Amino acid sequence: MATRLTLPKTYCPLLDSRETEAAIRRIKTYFQENLAFELNLMRVTAPLFVQAGAGINDDLNGVERPVAFPVKALGESRVEIVQSLAKWKRLRLADLGAPAGSGIYTDMNAIRPDEDLDNLHSLYVDQWDWERVITRQERTVDFLKVIVRRIYDVIWRTEKYICHQFPVLDPQLPETITFIHAEELEARWPNLTPKERELASCREHGAVFIVGIGGALPGGAPHDGRAPDYDDWSTPTYHGYRGLNGDIVVHYPLLDVAYELSSMGIRVDAPALLYQLALRDALNRRDLFFHRRLLAAELPLTIGGGIGQSRLCMFYLHKAHIGEVQASLWPQEMVDDCRDHEIILL
Repeated sequence: MATRLTLPKTYCPLLDSRETEAAIRRIKTYFQENLAFELNLMRVTAPLFVQAGAGINDDLNGVERPVAFPVKALGESRVEIVQSLAKWKRLRLADLGAPAGSGIYTDMNAIRPDEDLDNLHSLYVDQWDWERVITRQERTVDFLKVIVRRIYDVIWRTEKYICHQFPVLDPQLPETITFIHAEELEARWPNLTPKERELASCREHGAVFIVGIGGALPGGAPHDGRAPDYDDWSTPTYHGYRGLNGDIVVHYPLLDVAYELSSMGIRVDAPALLYQLALRDALNRRDLFFHRRLLAAELPLTIGGGIGQSRLCMFYLHKAHIGEVQASLWPQEMVDDCRDHEIILL
């Protein structure tokens, strides 16, 4: 397992352990209530695991291994711990018969054993997964931007709120978010890696939404990986660009990194699904449960994504490591190095 660690030269937690736990509770309560109001979402209960081989689990970049195990009571059939709920949420919205303009959100807890561990990445992933039904006319980049602005406004307001509750904290976010396409980033900084381009853009703007993640850029490689069967990263949008998805990324001064808070997008319709499956040589997935229902027009058109809970808490509370706001497992060397620099992992 690969590990990377950044140790700020001078670091002292601004909140002690008790204050940190109290602040985490306030953040999570305030944020989810505001998100639900802003996007007209209803909270639902989500599964921790799903049936293997049904096409419901998220494939992420296609290389991460889900945690799986046989279940005695189900005839030893295998189930998988969810990696995200991107596809499950569309199935749930179909079952609920949710109308356009309404949606759901839930707490998603995942285990990603192949994660490279560092200040921002953990074996344990906790996020708010949300999904909202849209109309055919709303499958546009302009509507995507409307939703991004609403989510970012909740992120910005929550930071103002928690800084008011704990005056030792100072707000870091700009009031508005800047939109830029991954192709524009590549054209401006062709000699940088995608992550280096993100950092350069975040240093310049403070908060950016990078549109079009998953499809190949003019340079030949994608900005980042995306599975072919949830986000629509191939539909033409404007000025010849492709993609109806993206990431909210902000600058985190403490570590001087591009700090991803959310991945989201308009989801594939039937034509986009078939096109993207063909691009990834994965048309065999058409026979899976989720894909059959989508191709049969049994699932609504949606927009959705995930927003990192521990990521938000770490950012708002000016922590140097995500292990300061969530309980997980870390290599002993990392634990020792962190302790030597006043970073106490839970």
